[in-house]
Amino acid sequence: MTNIGILGAGRVGTHLARALASAGHHVTLGRRENGDVAGTPPRDGTGIHYADQRSAARTASVVINATPGNSSLARLTALRTELAGKILVDVSNATEDDADGLPGNLCYPGGSLAEQLQEALPDTSVVKTLNTMLFTVMTDPGSLAGPPTAYLSGDDEAAKKTVAGLLGDLGWQPAWIEDLGGITTARATEAMVLVVPHVLRRSGPAPFAVSLTR
Repeated sequence: MTNIGILGAGRVGTHLARALASAGHHVTLGRRENGDVAGTPPRDGTGIHYADQRSAARTASVVINATPGNSSLARLTALRTELAGKILVDVSNATEDDADGLPGNLCYPGGSLAEQLQEALPDTSVVKTLNTMLFTVMTDPGSLAGPPTAYLSGDDEAAKKTVAGLLGDLGWQPAWIEDLGGITTARATEAMVLVVPHVLRRSGPAPFAVSLTR
């Protein structure tokens, strides 16, 4: 069992919290301090604990960033002390919204949110993953017609191994997990989000993943 703190109680954070708690992990869902929670939080009886984001980060050994990517850097930099010595799993994409609310331009063209986080949090091991799919696929990869891919980017090999284990608990088979290398490779997977709005506009919010087929 791993103590996991999830920052962000919207659809992504809520889905991950439910799935990881069901897998037997101790999960704390970190809401914003002002209590303004996006989406619907898990029902009572799920075994999920609730706290403000600072407390969720402080009490966990693995922290998942499910906050909006365009504000993640400022939010998490403010938690530098709480995140020191932890694994930070970044599943967010940092984009500016288009007029229809779907992802538009990248906030860090030529780079990535994950790289920015690693630079700002040198005592934290940042691992990028699960940002190349509709959020429902994160916790139910077997729902697609073909095998999806979960990409891993990070400088800490031990941290990536831990994250791969958590992916396994979410139903990801080892063959579906692709380790791309260091944290700089996150700029490639974060750029994949630019495909998403075009898919959603043409096909609607059907589950999908940007996958590697050999």
